[in-house]
Amino acid sequence: AGRCSWNRIFFFFFLLLSVLLQYTDKEEVVLWMNTVGPYHNRQETYKYFSLPFCAGSKKTISHYHETLGEALQGVELEFSGLDIRFKDEVMQTTYCEIDLDKAKRDAFVYAIKNHYWYQMYIDDLPIWGIVGEADENGEDHYLWTYKKLEIGFNGNRIVDVNLTSEGKVRLVPNTRISMSYSVKWKKSDVKFEDRFDKYLDPSFFQHRIHWFSIFNSFMMVIFLVGLVSMILMRTLRKDYARYSKEEEMDDMDRDLGDEYGWKQVHGDVFRPSSHPLIFSSLIGSGCQIFSVSLIVIIVAMVEDLYTERGSMLSTAIFVYAATSPVNGYFGGSLYAKQGGRRWIKQMFIGAFMIPAMVCGTAFFINFIAIYYHASRAIPFGTMVAVCCICFFVILPLNLVGTILGRNLSGQPNFPCRVNAVPRPIPEKKWFMEPAVIVCLGGILPFGSIFIEMYFIFTSFWAYKIYYVYGFMMLVLVILCIVTVCVTIVCTYFLLNAEDYRWQWTSFLSAASTAVYVYMYSFYYYFFKTKMYGLFQTSFYFGYMAVFSTALGIMCGAVGYMGTSAFVRKIYTNVKID
Repeated sequence: AGRCSWNRIFFFFFLLLSVLLQYTDKEEVVLWMNTVGPYHNRQETYKYFSLPFCAGSKKTISHYHETLGEALQGVELEFSGLDIRFKDEVMQTTYCEIDLDKAKRDAFVYAIKNHYWYQMYIDDLPIWGIVGEADENGEDHYLWTYKKLEIGFNGNRIVDVNLTSEGKVRLVPNTRISMSYSVKWKKSDVKFEDRFDKYLDPSFFQHRIHWFSIFNSFMMVIFLVGLVSMILMRTLRKDYARYSKEEEMDDMDRDLGDEYGWKQVHGDVFRPSSHPLIFSSLIGSGCQIFSVSLIVIIVAMVEDLYTERGSMLSTAIFVYAATSPVNGYFGGSLYAKQGGRRWIKQMFIGAFMIPAMVCGTAFFINFIAIYYHASRAIPFGTMVAVCCICFFVILPLNLVGTILGRNLSGQPNFPCRVNAVPRPIPEKKWFMEPAVIVCLGGILPFGSIFIEMYFIFTSFWAYKIYYVYGFMMLVLVILCIVTVCVTIVCTYFLLNAEDYRWQWTSFLSAASTAVYVYMYSFYYYFFKTKMYGLFQTSFYFGYMAVFSTALGIMCGAVGYMGTSAFVRKIYTNVKID
């Protein structure tokens, strides 16, 4: 009996997997060998047997990927060949021998110099071990040859695994090295559902700095919302009073009066944006990314996704495909409101914008991974599966959303009539130019999330498991509120300067948050990591570019949607002849 991870239903896998496996006495327990790679380059991993390790004599068990997320993350499990039985202790036993010629010795020496670690799995519990070590002078190198396994069990389930590496042997060419293992079983009081707690790091993620950053961001939200409300309510009240007074003036008084401000562009403010096809596709994609982020965080809060290999990525792919109608609805309706006629082209661009960006980056990095023979190389079959999801799931659902959006909310029901001839934009001070507003708009949103970025980066690029999704939910809410407030203020100043180009300005001023995040990723790479090499550098900056771009599109869409509601509201409440 056990619970079933719902993302595996989508990929048509069996309900009861090894995570929930119950054993009988002397039943076979499989030790899977996963990857080996340098400690400081977590993403640079290779197959365990790419080093000249030897396997046990037991017959190999065939393995296939359980989830699409595992395949995309380079999880390629290989059977160790060790004979392990539930509750059956094994004294130190030699399971194979390595004939150490010069080539094999050089391979081990290179791994030891670069601090190679390897990863194994028993009942889906990860185990890490170090390949070897060098002496103080760095002249002699030693290989750990004895794997001492201690497995804890509670009832008929495995709840704990520990590995001790012993048997240090000096690497000398043309010698034979014996590899051995032992297994000791012990009772444990750890509950099965709590067995992953030992891998978490509460002292890191629940550090007082983390709590302080959340509190600081929350106070920023309160201050910003209060400031925006006070400024806009007082300013708009004055504007409404002045405009109401103007309604009572005669034509000559009005002509001689001081007419300026956002009301003067009422005939152009709802004019279609430049490049409406791209703009509506970006808004639709941003709304979908926001939906995916929200749903995945909620699922991660309800279910412990970190306990299953690749489950977070599998869930994200499933949710992204399922939320494709959101993209089509918002993108299609906005394009229709702006008078777009090539809606099929817009639908294709909206559907494939994000997948093309992600897949293009992944395939480029994949070529480098293949060159390095790294386990991160994505199999061809997995590429075909991702393409099938794009064409046979995402595209049809996006089409459904586009049709619904065009028919349900695609009519341009603007509160003001759009003038036939665009109004000339008057000259204004340099700090009121859209380019300056765009550059400054992302500073406050980035300031509200940059501490959380450190924890997210560390969990992905270092050996930490991110599990505080409640923090992430709070940060997402704070980010959206700050982004909307900032873009509303920016748009109000822009309209008050009688510049009606607010659509792209509101989107880009919020999306500029991504530029600051990507700049922060450079700082993190050079000062917080010890990564090196072409593979790791391209992997890091490639996927950080994807992450930053997706974050920017999401922030841009959130900022535009909030600003659009604000603009519609203020022009609805003004009496216009």
